[in-house]
Amino acid sequence: MILSIINKRETQAYTEKGLHLIIKLLIFANPVMKKNPVIIENLSILDAGSEGKAVGRTENKVVFVPFAVPGDVCDVRIIKKRKNYLEGRIVNIHQYSDKRTDPLCKHFGACGGCKWQNMDYHHQLFFKQKQVEDNLRRIGHLELPEINPILASENKYYYRNKLEFTFSNRKWFVDKSDLDANPNKNGLGFHLPGMFDRILDLDECHLQAEPSDKIRLAARDYALKKELTFYDVKTWEGFLRNLVIRNSSTGDLMVILVVNKNRQEDILDFLEYLKTSFPEITSLHYVINTKRNPDLSDLDIIHFAGEPYITEDLDDLKFRIGPKSFFQTNSTQALQLYRKALDFAKLSGTEVVYDLYCGTGTISSFVARNAKIVHGIEYVKDAVEDARKNSRLNKINNTRFYSGDIAKNLNPDFVRKTGKPDVIITDPPRAGMVEKVIRQILDIEPGRIVYISCNPATQARDLAILAEKYKITGVQPVDMFPHTQHVENVVGLEKR
Repeated sequence: MILSIINKRETQAYTEKGLHLIIKLLIFANPVMKKNPVIIENLSILDAGSEGKAVGRTENKVVFVPFAVPGDVCDVRIIKKRKNYLEGRIVNIHQYSDKRTDPLCKHFGACGGCKWQNMDYHHQLFFKQKQVEDNLRRIGHLELPEINPILASENKYYYRNKLEFTFSNRKWFVDKSDLDANPNKNGLGFHLPGMFDRILDLDECHLQAEPSDKIRLAARDYALKKELTFYDVKTWEGFLRNLVIRNSSTGDLMVILVVNKNRQEDILDFLEYLKTSFPEITSLHYVINTKRNPDLSDLDIIHFAGEPYITEDLDDLKFRIGPKSFFQTNSTQALQLYRKALDFAKLSGTEVVYDLYCGTGTISSFVARNAKIVHGIEYVKDAVEDARKNSRLNKINNTRFYSGDIAKNLNPDFVRKTGKPDVIITDPPRAGMVEKVIRQILDIEPGRIVYISCNPATQARDLAILAEKYKITGVQPVDMFPHTQHVENVVGLEKR
């Protein structure tokens, strides 16, 4: 199979590294061939679809194929059949797309974190913009102005300011020879896609700037040397659970060690090792998580050394980010996003603004200097306290923040107390807004709405309801996550 793949190259000249990665991907994706497998031959890959999977079509059915690139012609083994679609894995590539490029990361194809890394960035942007337009038109059936060209990410690699790695005693071996050479199954890295109990032990990651790799590798090697136990997600046993690394453009660096047991000597020794080995760490913490889920929001995070926070700068604003604080993971692109939101809001300095799902108040603070007053609502109590601190840090006096369920808070009594908003800015989670909140916005009838979303599909669904009273005046896609299918989108609306 491998020889046929190499010999049938037709359109793309790959480096030795590129071929090695492709072959490694195919071995990983097809570890066992079932008896009498269903194979679609010479399937043309037509598009890039949801979840980072490429799309082909056969007999009026869509075929989703991970790690293929539009323009490829390949043989695909079907692994899943559904009424309206099929899912398959590449077993042979006859023709390579001219949109392909060599992945930078050695783990490409196994990790699954950067599924478009084998597609030229220019083409990634094309398919992200297409994704936004397709969702707005096909799901929302919306009348649209001309969509602005997507804002490309300034940094294609090393753009993330936060990564969370998992310690696991169930390391995945891509090649069986690796297991024979080193039977130790402890690893520190990312979960494999579709395999909650398996971890890909990372040698490198190009998502976050150094010293991220160095800290992760040092932490793993220290744990192995000290024979500390790695977490087992099936039995909920093991001392070490996670390592969180956050950084900022100011040079600040936060590390959080997550453990399963309160073994103070082992915890303090580990943290002292990190502190001594990496003096550039400006904020060092640990947390004891004995729960059966990784969520840290309801746990006490204990400050060990340095400052209790890191600081990020956006324009002339400073934001203190604590261990639990939410902050956009691509700081450079976040600034572009907020500037576009401010542009769509069309503030003159006299407006009352509501900022829904305000998080730590970054958008509130960013637009406050152009508004009369900004009222932010957020259901996470700790985030609201961070929002208040950030306003004080920036000497912003015209913001007010409220914690609680937005569907309950956004009622006529709240509007009477705070004043009817001229502009509502909303930035909900991936699931979008619940319909009750949308109906409340329609009842309030602000003059303008700015809807920021990390999921154009749920955004389109919500905009279809808002279309009862609002027309779309601007659409701006923003690429926050190069080499993935994810895209952020900002939509401006005005009352009809």
